Amino acid sequence: MQASIHRFRDLLRDYLLPQRGRVFVLAALLLGDISLDLFNPQVIRFFIDTARDGGATETLVKAALLFLSIGVITQITSLLTQYVSEDVGWRATNRMRHDLVDHCLRLDMPFHQKHTPGEMIERIDGDVTTMASFFSVFVMRIVGNGIMLVGVLALICREDWRIGVALTVVSFASMTILMRVKDIAVPAFTAEREATAELFGYAEERFGGVEDLRPNGAIDDTMRRLHLRQRELYRHSMRASILGHVLWTVTYGTFIVSLTITLIAATSLFRQGVFTIGTVYLVVHYTWMLLGPIEDIIRRMQDLQRATAGIDRVDELRKEQPTIHDHGTARLPDGALSVEFDGVTFGYETDDPILHDVSFALNAGTTLGLLGRTGSGKTTITRLLLRLYDVQQGSVRIGGTDARQLRFESLRRSVSVVTQDVQLFRATVRDNLTLFDERADDERIVRVIKELGLTAWYDGLADGLDTVIDGDGGLSAGEAQLLAFARVFLNEPGLVLLDEPSSRMDPATEAQLDRAMARLLEERTGIVIAHRLQTVRRVDHVLILDAGRIVEFGERVALERDPDSRFSQLLKTGLEEALA
Repeated sequence: MQASIHRFRDLLRDYLLPQRGRVFVLAALLLGDISLDLFNPQVIRFFIDTARDGGATETLVKAALLFLSIGVITQITSLLTQYVSEDVGWRATNRMRHDLVDHCLRLDMPFHQKHTPGEMIERIDGDVTTMASFFSVFVMRIVGNGIMLVGVLALICREDWRIGVALTVVSFASMTILMRVKDIAVPAFTAEREATAELFGYAEERFGGVEDLRPNGAIDDTMRRLHLRQRELYRHSMRASILGHVLWTVTYGTFIVSLTITLIAATSLFRQGVFTIGTVYLVVHYTWMLLGPIEDIIRRMQDLQRATAGIDRVDELRKEQPTIHDHGTARLPDGALSVEFDGVTFGYETDDPILHDVSFALNAGTTLGLLGRTGSGKTTITRLLLRLYDVQQGSVRIGGTDARQLRFESLRRSVSVVTQDVQLFRATVRDNLTLFDERADDERIVRVIKELGLTAWYDGLADGLDTVIDGDGGLSAGEAQLLAFARVFLNEPGLVLLDEPSSRMDPATEAQLDRAMARLLEERTGIVIAHRLQTVRRVDHVLILDAGRIVEFGERVALERDPDSRFSQLLKTGLEEALA
């Protein structure tokens, strides 16, 4: 309980305190609403008693006009309250979404491999959405309804203290019961949110793999598993709904008891001549008004239950911390960079190494071809150079500096990677090339596009650099790879990592990419995961991996001339066939 209070307090401090001006306006509007709601029944009582006693028509008309005016003002303040509360809620939840996305993007690769994009979307959007009411009106409504409750009971006590005391006892007894049972549905709502995230994650994953599912006849199995997840979500949702209804039952039962007490007491006092008919209406109306704050409080409690489930899951996400920290202070120089692996042992699981005591050095401005079968550790080497992971033993040095001592900003600027699967975003051509860097110069972007052989494609764009790419943007695989090359050119790194993009291209496209690749590697250090013989012929050094160990490393020309070298034998066998 104490931990929950601290979490709520921290969230309110972080996301409502910056909006204190709007919160004060919201509080003023709510207090205005409460005052008008409490005053209006007094006007009606006056009207009823005046009419019964034969009061002047002019007086009745004025009372009616006052009642109408209060009604209009109440509607206006209610509309303004709704607008301000929605504004506060959206600002708070959007800020939280911003913070969560920023936090997740900075988490390590193991986290993203463990959670599907669909699950993360449900966490960041679905869970946060359940908290909108908590941010927008929860505190104000709870306080406001408390004030309304006290105000109604005080006004009833003013008319007759016995009815007021009785209703006060019943109301506070019901509130005590509500406070005791308010957390009863939290575990069910938490399970419901988790089941929803599981369903979203499953659907996203299957939609992403539809090209493999359909040809292999896996649609029926996909639907069967979808139904299982839907059934699980249904079970948890029903349980949460039923448990949440317990609170409503307590509320309605309290109201029935209160209304019964009031009707009996007011009727008796009217017969005794203590109450006028207007006062009977007033007391009954005020008793009826007790249902509003109590019902709203219970609704806020249900919202709090849902919010608590969302807060628990968001809190769990926020507690995830990266294992790779940006504590370095060193910066890399401009220009080509040297690379050195010194006794590197690494595994994605600490007890299952992928690389075993890997050591090699690459001078600045030279190129290295990485060869090896699938699973030999080639991609792992590039990930360590990008510092997506840290080594368990040994060190990785770039430009003579241990990668762990480098600032992330300097490392990411100086080391660029091009993979075979190019990620294009639904954004303008400019944003896709600069990765949303608004400082990039348009003339330079166009110059790079034309330099890489994309002139025909660029000239066909309707809005030039402002053309929005949707999906693959009509680009061929080769053109997409050339766009990835353009990204690297614009970044001007000193070290380029290439998972050879021409491995799956037709000969004409491959020749175009080869020319671009040669241009890209000029005056830069390059490490290429090589699949084609033509690429290997271009590198300065060759490193062959087998099961995470270096089996051969040296200058390409020397290894090629040595008939006993493994590289020479690979060339004789056929590089593509030998490494398949």
